[in-house]
Amino acid sequence: MFFTLSKIYESFLSPLPLLILLTLVGAILTATRAARFGRALAAVAALALLVLALTPVGRALIAPLEDRFSSPAASAPAPYGVIVLGGAIKGAESRARGQAVFDEGERLVEAAILARRYPDARIVFTGGDGSLLPGHNVEAQEARKLLIELGVDPARVTLEERSRNTDENARFTAAMVHPEPGQRWLLVTSAFHMPRSMGLFEKAGFDVAAFPVAFRTLGPGQPLLWSLDAAENLRTFATAAKEWIGLAAYRATGRIDRLFPGPDDRAPRVSG
Repeated sequence: MFFTLSKIYESFLSPLPLLILLTLVGAILTATRAARFGRALAAVAALALLVLALTPVGRALIAPLEDRFSSPAASAPAPYGVIVLGGAIKGAESRARGQAVFDEGERLVEAAILARRYPDARIVFTGGDGSLLPGHNVEAQEARKLLIELGVDPARVTLEERSRNTDENARFTAAMVHPEPGQRWLLVTSAFHMPRSMGLFEKAGFDVAAFPVAFRTLGPGQPLLWSLDAAENLRTFATAAKEWIGLAAYRATGRIDRLFPGPDDRAPRVSG
């Protein structure tokens, strides 16, 4: 139920679709007795869309998410394994086109780099079909194919193909891998997605070290990038809004223990 509701919300009730809907409703109301209210509603919603499209509001919202976790120091010990979260590749499009079609493709590229850097590390890709239509976007096999093409030994690659969201990524991977005490695992996902992911893996009892990728901002203390690319600005806002709302929803439903998981509030624990 949680998965279905989250997908319905994402499609129709998240901030951008809602603002577009309010603009259209306002425009329709201008032809009725509620014309004054309709004009006000349409104007406010349209103005909000304009601000989001032409200013770095999205980057301001996504920056704290991206800056929450840092990459491990170069001197850190080699990991036993690397976990790569789904959402990196568009499975249906990749199969149809016969080549990798990226979504957050940096996740797989960095995983291949880590595989070369740590030749003994196990590589686990976790991601099944995250769509409401079963069989529409299963990406694990396409991810495996790309990792092999990037030089990763097939014998090192393990797939978890059932998970539909990050909560299931964490729970199903922990159940499949059975991490042992003393093993060090890296978690590779987009930087904006790392706080929620780390909170979920912690909740699943799987102690991992963050390896954030696919940054959209310059980093702590750096200025926000201004751009007149309206589509990119709106995409960044939509991504940030989805993540913040996801954190709130996961905390409210007990799937994570803190609203904004971070490195300082994660108590040391033993995996297993």
